[in-house]
Amino acid sequence: MSDMVSTAFGSLAMMTSVLVSPDGNYEYEAAHGTVTRHYYKYLEGEETSTNPMATIFAWSGALRKRGEKDGLKDLMNFGDQLEAACFDTLNSGIVTKDLVNLMEGVEAKAVNSAEFIKTIRTNLEKRLG
Repeated sequence: MSDMVSTAFGSLAMMTSVLVSPDGNYEYEAAHGTVTRHYYKYLEGEETSTNPMATIFAWSGALRKRGEKDGLKDLMNFGDQLEAACFDTLNSGIVTKDLVNLMEGVEAKAVNSAEFIKTIRTNLEKRLG
């Protein structure tokens, strides 16, 4: 089912999943599996262009939920700002290879995984300023 729904997002690497237990516990995860071949390329020193968005959004959702449960507004804000920094990156046209042909209204530039994450970090630092 996730493969079919992912077409709405343009890439399975953009989907997160939230599992909720009957007693109110939450688990956030990327809806996709791992990209083992990219990991092996990375270990060999090769560049990869793996999209980390679903994993980042799983973490930001989990951090925000932890902040809600513990009343930590700064942690909830961090989760919000991390997601916004990801959108800032996409809206600037900086994307991984799986998204470059899906971008509309912006000149897209495909970058490797490290450059993509560095750009998100830069945008996050600006937001947290």
